Amino acid sequence: MSAERIHYRTAVVGGHEIFYREAGSPDAPALLLLHGFPTSSHMFRDLIPRLAARHHVIAPDHLGFGHSSAPPADRFAYTFANLAALTEEFTEQLGLTRFALYIQDYGAPIGLRLALKHPERITAIVTQNGNAYTEGLGEAWAAPLALIAERTPETEAPVREIRSLEGIKWQYLHGLPDPSLVSPDAYHHDAALMAREGQDAIQLDLMADYGSNFDLYPAFQEYFRTSGVPLLAAWGAHDEIFVPAGALAFQGDLPEAEVHLLPTGHFALETHAAQIAALIDDFLTRRL
Repeated sequence: MSAERIHYRTAVVGGHEIFYREAGSPDAPALLLLHGFPTSSHMFRDLIPRLAARHHVIAPDHLGFGHSSAPPADRFAYTFANLAALTEEFTEQLGLTRFALYIQDYGAPIGLRLALKHPERITAIVTQNGNAYTEGLGEAWAAPLALIAERTPETEAPVREIRSLEGIKWQYLHGLPDPSLVSPDAYHHDAALMAREGQDAIQLDLMADYGSNFDLYPAFQEYFRTSGVPLLAAWGAHDEIFVPAGALAFQGDLPEAEVHLLPTGHFALETHAAQIAALIDDFLTRRL
C-alpha cells in the first residue's frame, strides 16, 4: 500500500457495510480515527495524507453516518454501546491488535468504550474536542440535555435543528476568527447526508442515548488513572460544544497529558489540520 494514497474500502461487520478510509503501510504503527456528529471520516480528509508516511491510518464511518449502511432505527438500536461493539468487531476484522486512538465528539465515547474493554490494545489517545468530563460540556448542550432528561416532541424539536444546514454550519463556523477559511463543501456535505430518509429517528435515538456516556465518565477517568495511557489533547479553544475545561481536565487524571488549545472551533481540522498532524506525529514519535 502506497503511503501517498488513500484507499476507500468497505467491510461487512455484523451484517452491515462499514465504509472506511485507509492509508499508510500496514507494518507502521496503527492509528484509528473516530469521527463525531454530524460528520464522517470525511472530516479526516486533510489529516490522513499528512500522517500516512509514518502511520497506518484507518478511519471508519460509524453505522448511520457517511457512506456506511444506515439501517432504519426500528431495525437497529442506535446506541453508543452498539456503535462501540461494531467498531470493536471492525478493528478485529482488520487485524488491529494494537493501535492509537484519535477521538472527536461522538468518537470519544465510542473509542473510550474500546479502551475500557481492551486497555491492552490502546497505545495512545489523541483527543480533538472529544470529551470525558462534565467540565467539558458547553452551553450548546442545553437542548440535548433536555432531550436526555425527557424525550418528548417538545424536547425533540430543538435537537432536530442541530442537524439542519444552519445548525451544522454553526458547528463548523462558531468561534473562528476567520470563518472564510472553512470550505462550505464541508458543512453542505454533512447536511446532505443528514437529510437522508431515516436520519431523523437515527440521530434522535443517538442523542437521547448520550446520557449513557455521562454514566461512564467515572469509568473512563479511572481508566486514565490506572492505565497512564499517553494522551494528547489538540482542542479547538473556541468550541462552545466541548469547552477547553474538558481538555484541561485530562491532566487531573493524567498529569503527563499534553494539552494544546488552538485558536479555532469544534471542527479544528478544517483550519488546523497541518498543526494537528505535526502535534500528533511529534507526540506519537516521542511517547511510543
